[in-house]
Amino acid sequence: MISVIIPALNEEQALPATLDNLMRQGGDFEIIVVDGGSSDQTRSLAEAHAGVHVIESARGRATQMNAGARQAVGDWLLFLHADTLLPDGAIVSIENLPTHVLAGGFRHRFSGHSFSVRLVSRLHNLRCRITRVFYGDQAPFFRREFFTALGEYPQTPILEDVLLGERVAAETKPLIMRSHVITDSRKFEKEGVWRSFWRVLVILARHELKLPIRSQAFFRAVR
Repeated sequence: MISVIIPALNEEQALPATLDNLMRQGGDFEIIVVDGGSSDQTRSLAEAHAGVHVIESARGRATQMNAGARQAVGDWLLFLHADTLLPDGAIVSIENLPTHVLAGGFRHRFSGHSFSVRLVSRLHNLRCRITRVFYGDQAPFFRREFFTALGEYPQTPILEDVLLGERVAAETKPLIMRSHVITDSRKFEKEGVWRSFWRVLVILARHELKLPIRSQAFFRAVR
């Protein structure tokens, strides 16, 4: 079984499409939505989907994902952003992976059709092929025992996906699936595609150089 863990906070606009997409997946899986104290209809919308298990935790993506992992019963843990759609057959493709694969993720594509967002996705995928470090919006997945041995997601307000991804890459070669997840491009488009991309580059550069990340404005929620 695969446990799909979705951290959510005020995601009433995006979450229904993500859950509807999941309901069309084949294979054996459970869905855990971890609400971080939403003030909109996120929780009630999730509960309206039959078979979706909704739990609450303290706010914070790492905190919420770890809380979901502790409630999960699957052999695989797949972490899915509330605004990201899995490709058709994603669950079955993970179920059929050989036993030596311990972790992986999908190629990425934004929902927008402009040249700029498509180019950012291509650069995003190129970075992943080189580093083997997945961003959270690539629906990373792990065998449960491996995730536990890694120590779960680090309790940090930002870059929890990168930090865990670096641990993964140090232990194994994660698999990059051929299919693409599709992430809502609202944040990049609202903030400005190239401005947002530049911010990401600066943040990653400062992380690599072990310099403090002075501004966390890019990580604020955009609904």
